[in-house]
Amino acid sequence: MKNSRRDFIKTSALGLAGVTFSAKSYSRILGANERINLAHAGLNSRMGAHLSASRSFKNILNHVALCDVDKRTFAKTKKRFSDIIPADIKEFEDIRKMLENKDIDAITVASPDHWHAPMGIMAMQAGKHVYLEKPCCHNPQEGEWLIETQKKSGKKLQIGNQQRSAPTSIEVVKLIHEGIIGNAYYAKTIYENNRGSIGVGKTVPVPEWLNWDLYQGPAPRREFKDNIVHYNWHWFWNWGTGEISNNGLHEMDFARLALGVSIPNQVSSAGGRFAFDDDWEFFDTQLATFNFPENKMIDWEGRSCNGNSGFKGFHGRGTQVFGTEGCAFVDRGGYKIYNKAGDLIKEAKEGQEVDGTDTTGISGLDQYHFKNFFDAIRLDTPLNSPIAEAHKSTLLCHLGNMAQKLGKTLKVDSQTGKPEDKEAQKMWGREYDKEFKPKV
Repeated sequence: MKNSRRDFIKTSALGLAGVTFSAKSYSRILGANERINLAHAGLNSRMGAHLSASRSFKNILNHVALCDVDKRTFAKTKKRFSDIIPADIKEFEDIRKMLENKDIDAITVASPDHWHAPMGIMAMQAGKHVYLEKPCCHNPQEGEWLIETQKKSGKKLQIGNQQRSAPTSIEVVKLIHEGIIGNAYYAKTIYENNRGSIGVGKTVPVPEWLNWDLYQGPAPRREFKDNIVHYNWHWFWNWGTGEISNNGLHEMDFARLALGVSIPNQVSSAGGRFAFDDDWEFFDTQLATFNFPENKMIDWEGRSCNGNSGFKGFHGRGTQVFGTEGCAFVDRGGYKIYNKAGDLIKEAKEGQEVDGTDTTGISGLDQYHFKNFFDAIRLDTPLNSPIAEAHKSTLLCHLGNMAQKLGKTLKVDSQTGKPEDKEAQKMWGREYDKEFKPKV
């Protein structure tokens, strides 16, 4: 097993220069020595991780366009990444205008959640491959639209669940499936942080540097308040999907892989906004439970505003997988496996320190995940996080939020993922601004 892990790392992003590529999956045929023309939409927060990772691929990339509704971001991005982004790179405020450029081969998207699926759909329809940040969709309907559009377009669509490309995570999933802890039947996932209050927003004039209409895009129109842009949109239903999708999704995605389960048949959730009395519309504390027809279960414990668990060696997030013969603890830094007596029987480290609670999340896992994306484009290598799989994991988050908001235990069709409850069914999609509603 050690040798296979070492081989994986040898062929990682840092060793990419010696790899020979094919161009058969491009919509425009690339010459043998041509580079991928890459564009980027949404330049704050996670885009820093995208661009940091892309430094490992200087030999195969041309950064050709940037897109953001905040005009201040262009100068900041070009200064921070001046080693890879040309000073005269094309700048766009409107994603639709950028996608008209037929020379763009692929785009990476790190916009707010409500723009993820619409941007991904438009990009694939325009013939671009897409690296799309998680969650892939603001609601389950958009996940279905992404699957349909990807099938029609044939474009590569990688979702940003980067732990799927971590060598240690790949290794421990294999070990679990081989039975190292017996029959794995339960996973407990945890995320904790010390987020402060977002206060009560005041209605103020839109800043001159922001195109508020394009920022809202597909979402129904709301007045501008001073506590939304740039990060706090996560906590408003109109634009965000809450902490369960913002961070819980990573661990639950891994838990699904480890347990070998797909779609739950029952979902419940308890929690609330307990820490502060402010505009935060989601839940700072949430315990969501997902039962699966395979007689297995996943729990998610989210504590956004109290990260003081006191667990030694715990870095704010992780997954415990329990089996009939032992358990495994897994996070972005590696894994530890214990037998039923509590003895450590195997461990591996990812080889890097990872801060699991900052808002950018830069780590070597992004390099592995982007390498997989570029290999899929050039070599037709299978994606580690294809949309059909990512949609199932994101669906857990949406169902958890439905159960929490409605205060009900939901029975779910484990084939379609749709809840039986009629009120929950109304949350399957959303209302759109008619100009920006995806056309599938």
